[in-house]
Amino acid sequence: MKFLRVNMTERTVKEEEVQEKYSKMGGRHLTSCLVADEVPPLCHALGPNNKIVIAPGVVTGTSAPSSGRLSVGGKSPLTGGIKESNAGTPFSQRLGRLGIKAIIIEGLATEGLWMLKVDKDGAELISAENLKGKGMYETADTLFKEYPLKNSSLMGIGPSGEKRMAMAGISFNDPEGRPSRYAGRGGLGAVLGSKGLKAIVVNDAGAPGVSIQNIDLFKQGQKKLVEAIRTHDLTKPGGALNSFGTAILINVLNEVGGLPTRNFSSGQFKGASKTSGESIAEKVKERGGAGMMGHGCHPGCIIRCSNVYPAADGSEIVSCVEYESDWAFGANCEIDDLDTIAKLIYHCNDIGLDTIEAGVTVGLAMEAGVISFGDGNGAIDLLDQIRTGTSLGHILGNGAEFTGKAYGLTRIPTVKRQAMPAYEPRAVKGIGTTYITSPMGADHTAGYTITTEILSVGGQADPLDPKGKVELSKAFQTATAFIDASGYCLFIAFPILDISDGMEGMVETINGVLGTNWTVSDVGRIGMDILSIENDFNAKAGFSKEDDRPPEFMRYEPLPPHNVVFDITDEELDKIWK
Repeated sequence: MKFLRVNMTERTVKEEEVQEKYSKMGGRHLTSCLVADEVPPLCHALGPNNKIVIAPGVVTGTSAPSSGRLSVGGKSPLTGGIKESNAGTPFSQRLGRLGIKAIIIEGLATEGLWMLKVDKDGAELISAENLKGKGMYETADTLFKEYPLKNSSLMGIGPSGEKRMAMAGISFNDPEGRPSRYAGRGGLGAVLGSKGLKAIVVNDAGAPGVSIQNIDLFKQGQKKLVEAIRTHDLTKPGGALNSFGTAILINVLNEVGGLPTRNFSSGQFKGASKTSGESIAEKVKERGGAGMMGHGCHPGCIIRCSNVYPAADGSEIVSCVEYESDWAFGANCEIDDLDTIAKLIYHCNDIGLDTIEAGVTVGLAMEAGVISFGDGNGAIDLLDQIRTGTSLGHILGNGAEFTGKAYGLTRIPTVKRQAMPAYEPRAVKGIGTTYITSPMGADHTAGYTITTEILSVGGQADPLDPKGKVELSKAFQTATAFIDASGYCLFIAFPILDISDGMEGMVETINGVLGTNWTVSDVGRIGMDILSIENDFNAKAGFSKEDDRPPEFMRYEPLPPHNVVFDITDEELDKIWK
């Protein structure tokens, strides 16, 4: 295994041996540790001292099920703190098979726009001036003509990243070559833009593959984990996620009053059923053509919770309409037309935007009266202004908090300057605690307590009851950090929390690759090590306990239909990392 260190100032690429300190790390563990070790916490996120670290998980590139994840880390221009953003993509698997433990991108290009080409013979920087200003779909089409999809994968930034906008994400291709899989959160696309790096193309033809220290143990764990995934109601073939996708949660959250609506002013949306996973599946069936349910974001995924959403004539609009994106432009903006939502997601994919941050920002623009709630065409126009870089586009492109403050709004649903995802903290208090206390800012994937609070997986907890939610969030945050390091999809949490053999299997596959002797009890320990690294970075960057607070309006503004506020005290929140 090796590191690739790319210096954009000197335009050099060097291979480095992996130090012993990093040898057992992967994914989020590695990105956060390298960022903490090499990036000054007080540096400007778009300046020369920030770095981007790209790392596949420990088992990524192997035959482990649903393991095609990678982490991208750096200092966030949105939050000002440490950031790990995660994506599922063939790109990660190719990196793993090439024996690349991490790519470290540092410095700033003094001129030009560049791309990095990586294969078994090495890596080199080449000019990408022909891609300047291009959206990700055109960028992908151009690069895959030169570097065929059979052996190549793509990572890149759209116009928003080139313009260094704080909601810019990093795009990766799916198995069919669409630039639709995103490490979206935290504005790391803007950091790549500041460095002058438009894209990375990885070709794994002739790659040696991932070295597995104990193949028998790996296969033993693989068998257990596959069995758990294939038998759990949420993840099995023909199960809820496979049949209806993640947007099955639209109706579920709406029913419990936890679907943020009209810029977090209500917990229920009248148009929820029109935008639900069930409605997506119905349209796919009715329209046929390119549409499909059960799409996978990377080869080897056996959960396959994505989709390809078709137009009325059967042609493809976008892949895919995920729950978060569906909600961000749907309930949050009071748009109840799936075709319009799909088009908005397509624009975000092309421009290079995090759909969560973009949807919440558009919702704030609606509240400010820039356009009306429910105005889908107006929302598309706002995204086009981000693409072209108008004055309004630059305000919006810098995210929800920036936009809300620009218009003098008080209902700004952010924590650590990052927009909240699709679960209302006042109605689902464990996930609210995760938003507030995670070093990542408001991020549902940092500790997905929805698992227990809403889906009754791994136990049951009343989402409206504040009792025990700090402990619940902490348990999920530590376990999630470990999963993010492993390279597994977060959704394996569903089966492994209910099926003990699945949890054992996950740990055994990791031991098989690394030659370690970890047990299930090590999951929390290693997860806490990762969180400690991240919290320490943020403290040095100037964060304090006052940053672990909900937006003020959630303390005093009751949320319909339950008319509840966020009532976990500051004192309770402060206990989480003690």
